[in-house]
Amino acid sequence: MSSGQLTTGYDRVTSSPEHGDFELAALSDVGCARPNNEDFCAHFIASPTEAVFAVADGVGGYDGGEVASQMAVEITLSAYRESPPSWGPAKRLYRAVQRANIEIHNRALAVPELRRMATTLTAAVVAGGILNAVHIGDCRLYLLRGGRIQQLTKDHTVIGERVRLGLISERDARQHPERSALSRCLGRELIASLDRLTIALRANDKLILCTDGLHGVLEDRELDHLSRGLLPADACRRLIEEANGRGAPDNVTVAVLIARNGCAAGNLPAAGWRQRLRGVLRWGR
Repeated sequence: MSSGQLTTGYDRVTSSPEHGDFELAALSDVGCARPNNEDFCAHFIASPTEAVFAVADGVGGYDGGEVASQMAVEITLSAYRESPPSWGPAKRLYRAVQRANIEIHNRALAVPELRRMATTLTAAVVAGGILNAVHIGDCRLYLLRGGRIQQLTKDHTVIGERVRLGLISERDARQHPERSALSRCLGRELIASLDRLTIALRANDKLILCTDGLHGVLEDRELDHLSRGLLPADACRRLIEEANGRGAPDNVTVAVLIARNGCAAGNLPAAGWRQRLRGVLRWGR
């Protein structure tokens, strides 16, 4: 990977200087209450117009959570790199995540100590001003545009499903004792049920990708307020420092990307893309 893990006060740091179309950084910290970090994050810069980044939050006894999250991110990134560019970013990313799922699933079957391991994973690629993402679990991908913030991903949790059905309010969901119970995750099934999204970015759009250790402590409006005006590396540090300042009970991981250039008309994906975009970006038109 073009950006490695640095020796700092944090567990894992990846960052890159501005690369033409974007600037990107990611940061992970153990938080205030956990003995080890079961989150994992990484990214690589494929070109001045293409970056891939991913965040995962592992679950499972023993060392299973740490193993699963690291496998999910590293296999996804390596599989994306090894796939044919002719497939296009969306297909490359989807196939890469499915490969990660199979390898985690097989590893859990082969190693008794890891049999319960699984992980959440949200992986994204920004290429030519287009965002493609693949998601499973309760990490969140946010889009910040024009002073507004929107959660692009759905929480695959039992409580998240109840919120979408109108059975419980978002405020009550934040305090529910079962709020972290996953309805979908990577590694438990041979074929994972993955969400996919594609949107066109505009100049100065900001993406925030984080684990529930961050969005469970900070509200959406705070993610916007605390990161406003900051470069990605500084935004990551400030968000994690704020979460830790409130006693972060879980590991805390965040990646921030700022788009320096928007999507050119010639980059728009073809068939079916406008219908998908209309549903995702109705609020921004």
